[in-house]
Amino acid sequence: MKKRHVNTRLFCQLSAAATLVLAGNAMAADAFSADSKWMTGDWGGERTKLIEQGIDIKADYVGEVGGNLGGGFNHDKTARYSDQFGLGAALDLQKLWGWDNTQAKIQLTNRNGQNISNDRVGDPRAGTLSSSMEVYGRGHMVRLTQLWIQHQFFDNKLDVKAGYFGEGEDFNTFPCDFQNLSFCGSQVGNYVNTWFNWPVSQAAIRVKYNITPELYAQIGAYNQNPSQLEHGNGFKLSGSGTKGTVLPVELVWSPKVNDLPGEYRVGYYKSAAPANDVLKDANGGNAATTGQPYRVHDSKHGYWFVAQQQLTSHNGDASRGLNIAANATFHDKATNLVDNYQSLMFVYKGPFDARPKDDVGIGFARIHVNEDVRKNAELQNAALGVSDYNDPLFSPLRNTEYNYEINYGFHVTNWLTVRPNLQYVTHPGGVNQVDNAVVAGLKIQSVF
Repeated sequence: MKKRHVNTRLFCQLSAAATLVLAGNAMAADAFSADSKWMTGDWGGERTKLIEQGIDIKADYVGEVGGNLGGGFNHDKTARYSDQFGLGAALDLQKLWGWDNTQAKIQLTNRNGQNISNDRVGDPRAGTLSSSMEVYGRGHMVRLTQLWIQHQFFDNKLDVKAGYFGEGEDFNTFPCDFQNLSFCGSQVGNYVNTWFNWPVSQAAIRVKYNITPELYAQIGAYNQNPSQLEHGNGFKLSGSGTKGTVLPVELVWSPKVNDLPGEYRVGYYKSAAPANDVLKDANGGNAATTGQPYRVHDSKHGYWFVAQQQLTSHNGDASRGLNIAANATFHDKATNLVDNYQSLMFVYKGPFDARPKDDVGIGFARIHVNEDVRKNAELQNAALGVSDYNDPLFSPLRNTEYNYEINYGFHVTNWLTVRPNLQYVTHPGGVNQVDNAVVAGLKIQSVF
């Protein structure tokens, strides 16, 4: 506990000191200007000079509030708050050192807070399949989230990136403008315990080949090391604790339809890390009945689809208009809790002439639990002789969880977006006995 507080306090002190120094160097007209890209402004032009020299300093903040208005496992109404601070730099090494077509990045993150989904929405014995506060997770500590170098070969046809980063940074990528996790970021990592999303990094390499200006293929290799999730291992760079390698491949097509942008992704992953069967023992029997250890598989796999397309423009302005997005993932039924997931989202950017940079979004998601997981829970309950859901020893039977969100993004300034939202969770955790939950949320995104 003491180490956690020291790390968090040190990160906050460094971030606060950097912000004060930078704000002090900024011209008064630039700092907090609504037209600036950064809250601290251009530092009297010094920030732009640094970027021209190849150094782009990154500092940002995401904060989320979630309150249970009704339903859920615990009807006692309250609110929870979680946040993330980020500090880093993107480097153009061609400008800095003359290394042609080479970039690098370093990024630190610090997360804190609690999650209303854990406290009120889900049955603690089963949890929830998604989260009403996506920024929560992976421990309250400072992490090295990115440390990589990237180089382009053969007139930018071949792109190689190596270092420490997560799969969702390049594969199965998706924006994070909603607050519910089922509409935010790489979805494979939300349902596969060997795929680590932001803010966790792993030793990795990603190779991309640009087939045409609109089409590329890529493959990656990521060290699967669950010890990096442990508290105090946010800066762990050694390979101790490695269980295997995650190998994703993906094809990405970015066409323009009626001069409006789109992106379509199809991918497959194989994890070479050991994975326990969700039902069977080594002899093919039901482990919950036989009492034998669950069978260990030497790998697990799955695939995904992502589609994003702008459908309309607003009076000829392509920065405004209706966008549609869909996600789907499918996973190994022998080893995975969730065997399939689907979502559909609509976002209208610039809904009002008076608010051309605002956006309004609505999303629907379905998360389905592997039927073998349900069967295993039934067998566990039978072995214990319990059948009453209210019995503390009872293992809840899980099926399908549905998540819905509607939100409005107020583009307060170019560096601040405030996004109130309302969420509805049907069968939290896939448990039918848990009341459907209504969650009021507020997401704040700021760039320093």
